[in-house]
Amino acid sequence: MARIPYDDLTATAYKAVREIPRDGLGEWREAVRRHLRPSPGTVVADVGAGTGQFAVALAEWFDIDVVAVEPSAAMRAQIPERPTITVLEGHAGAIPLEDRSVDGVWLSLVIHHIPDLEAAAYEIRRILRPGGPVMIRQGFAGRLDRVENVRWFPETATTVDLTVGRACEAFAAAGFGLDALEPTPETYSASLADYLAQLDVLRRADSTLRMLTDQEFEQGVERVRCAVKAEGEEAAEPRTNWLDLLVLR
Repeated sequence: MARIPYDDLTATAYKAVREIPRDGLGEWREAVRRHLRPSPGTVVADVGAGTGQFAVALAEWFDIDVVAVEPSAAMRAQIPERPTITVLEGHAGAIPLEDRSVDGVWLSLVIHHIPDLEAAAYEIRRILRPGGPVMIRQGFAGRLDRVENVRWFPETATTVDLTVGRACEAFAAAGFGLDALEPTPETYSASLADYLAQLDVLRRADSTLRMLTDQEFEQGVERVRCAVKAEGEEAAEPRTNWLDLLVLR
């Protein structure tokens, strides 16, 4: 999948509708804690940091330093300023960090945008201290049944061709092996009715929705509209989305 261009409007849309409230990320916090085992002095590189949601979360959850590496100036401008967060221009194939300078690497919804995953794996190996984890938050082909966009827009599943096996193969060339694969839930405080209201903005910010035809998108909108009507007050309940945490060492 080609990386979508993140201009100012797209970055603003991403910040508005793609970020998950912190209290909906409790399962991710505990999963990262188990695999990273953070302690004073821990440094994590958030590669493809986007608008900085997880850079801020990681820094605040564990009181650690985070280096947010992001190629898009528009996205970098959205990252909140924090004394524990360093923001750098770069991408997975050219990370502006010293050899063996970080204790863990975090990649959230980014590896499907990386054109040369093998080269990125070697670059990540270069900056990572021995034994540190690579933690990948991702929806993988064949494992999308509980991804919310796929529920309403089933055609989005066909835009995802990266499998767990392919990701592991690419990182194996750089000496990484599979450590864990954990389906992990996240909760959106916005209701299904809110989701319906956000769909036009979400389409701008979500690469899988942007790849749909107008007809496919409108059909999905109608599915959501019908569900909101059928569920009534239940449509106001929070929604749960599942993605995988793939950990490599």
